[in-house]
Amino acid sequence: MLTNTYNSDILRIQGFDISPEFTYPLFFLLLFVYFTLLFSNIGVLVLIITEKSLHQPMYILFCNLSVNDLIGNTVLLPQLMAHIISTERFITYNQCVVQAFHSHTFGSASHMILIIMAIDRYVAICHPLRYRSIMTTKAVIGLSASAWGVSLLLVSVLIGLTVRLSRCRSVIQNAYCDNASLFKLSCEDVSINNIYGLFFTVLLFSCSMGGIAATYFKIALICLVKKNKELQNKAIQTCASHLVLYLIMLWSGFLTIILHRFPNYPDLRKIAYILFHVIPANLNPIIYGMQTRSLRDKIIQILQRKVTPT
Repeated sequence: MLTNTYNSDILRIQGFDISPEFTYPLFFLLLFVYFTLLFSNIGVLVLIITEKSLHQPMYILFCNLSVNDLIGNTVLLPQLMAHIISTERFITYNQCVVQAFHSHTFGSASHMILIIMAIDRYVAICHPLRYRSIMTTKAVIGLSASAWGVSLLLVSVLIGLTVRLSRCRSVIQNAYCDNASLFKLSCEDVSINNIYGLFFTVLLFSCSMGGIAATYFKIALICLVKKNKELQNKAIQTCASHLVLYLIMLWSGFLTIILHRFPNYPDLRKIAYILFHVIPANLNPIIYGMQTRSLRDKIIQILQRKVTPT
């Protein structure tokens, strides 16, 4: 069967249907959110890099999260804000592919990094005397590199299967570019894309949910067996924030994937995807920073230096 091929490099993004009176309030809200996550994540990175006392394995994981949050949101939010106040919402195909690649890498890397953080918490709580020998700097760097490597490989195949397709449409049925929106531009058979997309999603979510469930089950088991209040308090304090952030990311990700199958709810899908990016990026440095004593103490010391006259 012959299909028309669309050769232009310019695509139109559907975006949000926003009433004129809400355009600039929404723009400034997103601008505030973006600057907040820039300030908090860059601040955490600079603090960890410049303070030698924070050159420890646990803080390498914080750096991974902050770098991932910065990349994922910088690819999404500036262009989204520009399209909110613009009547012309256009993007080149190559820019759309880059945005989709980084967006999916952000999601995959978030899951992989949170698995490593769950392992870190398990070792810290269940094997405190062996923590320094197990979670060495070399081990954490190796785990971090593996997380990024696996994410980049999975996403490269995902996007690679899409860019091979010819296009017969020019409208992205979304407020941003992702893999599903890209392959929907094609009139070719996309069965392979759907099969690999399903494999990608099942693999990522099963590893993520299985790994975190297993570590938290072992932590809960140790707390129940030992019946140590100090250990239980430590487990609650260190694991609660990690679990809350993970569940937010998990369910917003689930909503985005599921709602791609229900075209009658386009705005809900777009909002879920933006929340998937924005909420963890803003909460990560605040929650982990405030619950980590060394990092919290350093932040307090810096603030005291700023307000105390010399």
